Amino acid sequence: MDRSADRPDLDRRNAVYFIGSVIAVGLFGCGGNDATSATPTSPSSPSGSTPIPSANASCVVTPALTEGPYFVDERLNRSDLRSDPATGIVKAGVPLTLTVRLSQISSAGACTALAGALVDMWHCDAVGLYSDVSGQTSGQKFLRGYQLTDANGAAQFTTIYPGWYMGRAVHIHFKVRTTPGSGSGLEFTSQMFFDEALTDVVHAQAPYSTRGRRDTTNSSDGIYQGGGSQVLLPLSASGSGYAGTFNVGVRV
Repeated sequence: MDRSADRPDLDRRNAVYFIGSVIAVGLFGCGGNDATSATPTSPSSPSGSTPIPSANASCVVTPALTEGPYFVDERLNRSDLRSDPATGIVKAGVPLTLTVRLSQISSAGACTALAGALVDMWHCDAVGLYSDVSGQTSGQKFLRGYQLTDANGAAQFTTIYPGWYMGRAVHIHFKVRTTPGSGSGLEFTSQMFFDEALTDVVHAQAPYSTRGRRDTTNSSDGIYQGGGSQVLLPLSASGSGYAGTFNVGVRV
């Protein structure tokens, strides 16, 4: 597979980042060493930063983004993605609590929660490494898993703020399926991205800092350009990390 399309590659406490989310429609990804440093005790934000108006909303249609080369259908049903199931080792990094909220939009424009859909999430660790990559992390399953959406269309995940790898801005992959393996039903894949000022603060800490400055930002990432500000994840400080909700609308 051609890796060029998706090459792997906290100050004021309680500051809120309003960034925009993806609200996507669909009908039917690295290098580095393992992270071992401790998780920071409190978040903060860049001094003097200005909140960005949020584009986060339900029932809005936007294009899908590429899956990339590192989706593995692990069928790993869990909300906390941070550990490897085989070893129990938890990936170090700034805690990130994400809610993906799905809505379905009818041809008449009605909007309702999409319950019972499978939401897969996967991303690299603090130093740019994906799990279950052949010849590198085969058999490991850290920072991967899925949840089914509840009656409100929500699926919740606990993970860490991603690191970076060459040629890509900081991002998380996700895939939505209503009938996995059936060859029919909805399948939608996209990515969510992060505010650059917040990433600068997070990545100045260990273990992220061992990788140095990232080589690609949102403005120079071609995949980000395919979704624009709609694919920015809105985050706010929460405990020792951050939390946010990512709204996804799909056409039925």
